[in-house]
Amino acid sequence: MTRAETVIPALEPGRDCPLCPRLVAFRAEARRRIPGGHNAPVPSFGDREGRLLVVGLAPGLQGANRTGRPFTGDYAGDLLYATLTEFGFANGRFDARIDDGLVLTDCFLTNAVRCVPPANKPVGEEIGTCRNFLAATLTAMPRLEAVVALGRIAHESTVRALGASPSRVPFGHAAEHEIGGIRLYDSYHCSRYNTNTGRLTPDMFRAVFRAVRARLG
Repeated sequence: MTRAETVIPALEPGRDCPLCPRLVAFRAEARRRIPGGHNAPVPSFGDREGRLLVVGLAPGLQGANRTGRPFTGDYAGDLLYATLTEFGFANGRFDARIDDGLVLTDCFLTNAVRCVPPANKPVGEEIGTCRNFLAATLTAMPRLEAVVALGRIAHESTVRALGASPSRVPFGHAAEHEIGGIRLYDSYHCSRYNTNTGRLTPDMFRAVFRAVRARLG
């Protein structure tokens, strides 16, 4: 296993994390419905020494919850990993499998909530509880310079984890913010719903990462 593929156990909830009762119950149901799937908190993925952190919302039931890697197994990952590859943050072939050999370069990928929530909608208490892991991830990245937040929930949880108030740092697609020396970039989430409705186009998504690459060089 390369450094870019290594997860940081101390920063991740355990496989049977008990902190959010509703998510624990949904996880137990998923283990019955999707035998052989990951069905546990999904660990972060990538290069912890990277300068970029991408923060998503939560694992998808048939995507990351099944495969065990963020954004792997659903449409959102197709767009995200293609974009990361285009701008030099990923290498290798993305084949929607955890063993496809894909490696992230100068980039780490995580979720604001590590367990799959019912209907893909975590509640406020769950987001707040899991923010401890997000804050630890931010602290444990020694070279961190930029964060891309995918969607409002990821944005607001990241802002709070960085010690700021979302009321002073509002979410907006393609918005940029400076918080404690970290540049925060906002994007609508790269979900199939957002792309099918035209709320987010691939060009809009690429523009966000183009701005990140221009800053990081």
